[in-house]
Amino acid sequence: MARYLIGLTGGIAAGKSELSRRFNALGITVADADVAARAVVAPGSEGLARIAAHFGPGILLADGQLDRAALRERIFASARERQALEAITHPAIRTLLRETCEQADGPYAIAAIPLLTEAGGRQQYPWLDRILVVDVPVAVQHARLLRRDGISAALADRMIAAQASREARLALADDVVVNDGDPDHLQAKVEQLDRRYRALAAAAKP
Repeated sequence: MARYLIGLTGGIAAGKSELSRRFNALGITVADADVAARAVVAPGSEGLARIAAHFGPGILLADGQLDRAALRERIFASARERQALEAITHPAIRTLLRETCEQADGPYAIAAIPLLTEAGGRQQYPWLDRILVVDVPVAVQHARLLRRDGISAALADRMIAAQASREARLALADDVVVNDGDPDHLQAKVEQLDRRYRALAAAAKP
């Protein structure tokens, strides 16, 4: 069981997935908050039952799956409804992430949490021993979004603005990986961090 837990975060198009893949290739379990978010609203889950109880049975598709389009319309039309959804899903996501990390093989595990800063940082995730931020300048985020998603510059601006600021994320960081160039340069940094985290895990109390 992993005794040392790392939180990985970063802004949109910063390179969290690439970093996760490289840690995973070194044998490190990476628990993904996006995967956890889908799991806690899967058919038959307590989370989906609570969502249906709050929003009504019309929020479900005929096959019992969550109607994500209908839910999206509801929560973007009402801050209160969005908060109600978050109150149902966020605690369950945090619990699942922690359980996945703690049960992982290896000396440490990583919880990849894109909205760690927005979700309350260390206050909501006190079980994280360390926070790793993958960082890029806003101009690089913007260019990557245009290239990756084929969207307008205005939409890219709105997507970046909807997240926490770069400064707010960096304020949480114990470690920072700057990913503003060729992704191949990331490997040396990941291997360096892997050695550091293994040493920290070995020094942690059992």
